[in-house]
Amino acid sequence: MAEVGVVIAGGGRGVRLGGKTPKQFLPLHGVPILLRTIMKFDRHPEVSQIVVVVPRASTGKAERIVRRFGCRKVVRVVAGGADRQASVRRGMEAFPKSPGIILVHDAVRPFVSRASITAVIRAAARYGAAVVGVRVTDTIKTEGPDGFYRETLDRNRLWAVQTPQGFRRRLLERAHAEAAQAGFLGTDEASLAERIGIRVRIVEGEYGNLKITTREDLKLAQMKLKR
Repeated sequence: MAEVGVVIAGGGRGVRLGGKTPKQFLPLHGVPILLRTIMKFDRHPEVSQIVVVVPRASTGKAERIVRRFGCRKVVRVVAGGADRQASVRRGMEAFPKSPGIILVHDAVRPFVSRASITAVIRAAARYGAAVVGVRVTDTIKTEGPDGFYRETLDRNRLWAVQTPQGFRRRLLERAHAEAAQAGFLGTDEASLAERIGIRVRIVEGEYGNLKITTREDLKLAQMKLKR
């Protein structure tokens, strides 16, 4: 198995939930969300290197967290770019030793399971690119220009994509390089890969792999931990 590196991206300028603290540093039962996320990968036996990407003003804070709690696989903390894509690219470039497989994970998804991480690593090694996702349970409709819905999509073929997303390093580097050259800004790494014809394998994940984006998400995360 190729060496596995993980980029945990906290965002370039940081996203805040109504306060001054970037959301990845907010506490969940006294533990920063970022630390809870890091530890899921730090404890995974197949992960060898972790690069943490945070807003420039927060690099010192992230480094102190890493040192204090002994995150032994974190090799670097780096400042993010102007957007998520630029932040991930900086993280990829920061590995002291180039891993064969790179996983990209949201800093604010602290509930990812070991099983999902392992499944993405396996699929990325076999197929070159893989994402974890869950099947859509709601009815999805597309909107027309007049404000009325145009069609109802077949939800049996629809997936809500999460992270981690895993890639053979050279494929991910190529996808990022070609996107930068074309000025293309994708919503995730899978969209960069799709753009240049790379097939991305879907790995079925878990609905509990929550991304903490809103105040409601934070409340839900707190309830999950209490349970």
